[in-house]
Amino acid sequence: MIKKPLVQPVVKWVGGKRQLLPNLIPLFPEGISSYCEPFFGGGAVLFNLQPDQAHINDINEDLMNMYTVIRDNVEELIALLSQYRNEVDFFYAIRDWDRDKEHYDKLDNIFKASRLIYLNKTCYNGLFRVNNAGEFNTPYGYYKNPNIVNAPVLRAVHEYLNSAKVTITSVDYSEILSSVTPSTFVYLDPPYDPVSDTASFTGYSKTGFNRDEQIRLREQCDELDRKGVKFVLSNSATPFIFELYSKYKISRVQAKRIVNSVASKRGDIEEVIIRNYE
Repeated sequence: MIKKPLVQPVVKWVGGKRQLLPNLIPLFPEGISSYCEPFFGGGAVLFNLQPDQAHINDINEDLMNMYTVIRDNVEELIALLSQYRNEVDFFYAIRDWDRDKEHYDKLDNIFKASRLIYLNKTCYNGLFRVNNAGEFNTPYGYYKNPNIVNAPVLRAVHEYLNSAKVTITSVDYSEILSSVTPSTFVYLDPPYDPVSDTASFTGYSKTGFNRDEQIRLREQCDELDRKGVKFVLSNSATPFIFELYSKYKISRVQAKRIVNSVASKRGDIEEVIIRNYE
């Protein structure tokens, strides 16, 4: 398959890997045809690789619904997004859709997908964050000209998702990893271990991802290694992560912190890339 340059992330996402692609891709095995990403997020890695076969998954159901709608109903999605306005009152009216759970659950999937994209483009710093009730709670961003309707990218992603064999799910990552075979390469980009007591971002889902979850993920990686499945995992460069993955190959990289309420704190941070092969 010839790579298409417009196949790129549709939304800005916490921990997005676009800036780290020059460090990540050279460490991947050559000739990847079957690919698995259980913590999909913004999808920068998949859209860069554009493999013939892939399984993408994320616990965020609204996010994975968005990709399903892009695959199946992109023109209806574009038409709906074209009606959205970059106005503060309009923003909060759309944001409040999920305050009525019964109403929100009955919404058409295209409306849910359009809402996610619209909020992502117009909320503060593109931050997807929910409260304990699962309600989107990031405030309005006051941007002058947000690109709410990026039709060329939406259509390019639609074309890729239909030309390749891409399975889209929203389940616990362990369900995905349990069925992976050695012919598939796995990239893992979980919620990161916090570098300080105040650095943890837990608003991505209601459940969070604590250190017990980090340990459970390492155990899943051990099982992948036993089965002969090649994997790469990204995480923060904390002593806990270094100890947890000490038997694997660990590379340090510099990344930009782009999500912080204080602009001066969006500087370079150290991350690690972990793999189980040479």
